Amino acid sequence: MGIFERYLSLWVAICIFFGVIFGVYFPEFFSWVANAEIAQVNIFVAVFIWLMIYPMMVQIDFSTIKDVGKNPSGLVLTVVINWFVKPFSMAALGWLFFEVLFTDFVNPETAQEYIAGMILLGVAPCTAMVFLWSQLTKGDANYTLVQVSLNDIIMIFAFAPIAAFLLGVADINVPWNTLLYSVLLYVVLPLIAGVLTRAILNKSERKNKSIDELISKFKPFSMVGLLLTVVLLFAFQAQRIIEQPQTIVLIAIPLVIQTYGIFIIAYLLALKLKLKQNIAAPACLIGTSNFFE
Repeated sequence: MGIFERYLSLWVAICIFFGVIFGVYFPEFFSWVANAEIAQVNIFVAVFIWLMIYPMMVQIDFSTIKDVGKNPSGLVLTVVINWFVKPFSMAALGWLFFEVLFTDFVNPETAQEYIAGMILLGVAPCTAMVFLWSQLTKGDANYTLVQVSLNDIIMIFAFAPIAAFLLGVADINVPWNTLLYSVLLYVVLPLIAGVLTRAILNKSERKNKSIDELISKFKPFSMVGLLLTVVLLFAFQAQRIIEQPQTIVLIAIPLVIQTYGIFIIAYLLALKLKLKQNIAAPACLIGTSNFFE
C-alpha cells in the first residue's frame, strides 16, 4: 500500500477538521456551493466524484464482462448484504439506540426522525464510492461495475417496499429524480467517458501500457477528489456540527457500529465462499460505501 492508502483515515480526519473550519468561517460561500444542485444532486460533489471514479472506469473492459457470470458468488454476497442484512440491521440499531439506550438524551419525536433517517440510509443503494474503494483495494473493475449495476436495478423494485415496511407506513415518496440523476452522473456518464478513453487508447500502438500510464497519472486526482468531497460535505454541515455536537456523536455511534459490523459480516462470508481478493474486496465494501457518500 502507498502512503496515501495506508494513512487514509488520517487524511480524512484532517479534511473533516478543515471542512468544519471552512464552513464556520465562510458560510456564505459554502451555502452557494451547497445550493448548486440538480434534483438534490450537488454539481461540485459530482465533479469530485468523477475525479475519483474515472480511472476505475477506464479499466473496465467490456470484452471480458461476460466472464463475471462465471463466478456469481461475489454478486450473491453483494445482494444478500445490501438487501437482506443492511436495511434490517440498520433498523434494529436505530431502535436499540434511540428507543432504548439514548432515551435520556433524545425526545421521542426526534428519536423517531433519527430512526427513520437511519432506515432510509440503510435501504439506500451504493453507487459511486464503491468504485473508489474497489480501486484502492485493487478490485476487479468489471466485477465492480456489474455489482453496482445489479444493485441499481434491484433498487428500482426493492427500495420503496423495504423502506415502507421498516418505516411502518403505507406510502413512500421515492425521490426518483434524485436516484435517476445520481445513477446518470455517478455511473453512466463516467462509464461512457471511460469506455471512450479506453477505445482511443486501444488504437494506439502501446495499448495496455498507455492505459496503465493514464490511470497512474489520474490516481492523484482521484485522491484529491475524495478529500475535497469530504471537505465539502462537512463544510455544508459545519454550523449544525458546531451547534449540536452531542447529536452528531449520538448518530455517529450506531452508524459506525453498522459500518464495521456489515464489513465484518461480508468479510467472513467472503472467506467462507473462498472469494478471490479482487472480487471479495469490492463485495465486502459495497455494503458500507453508501455511509461515505
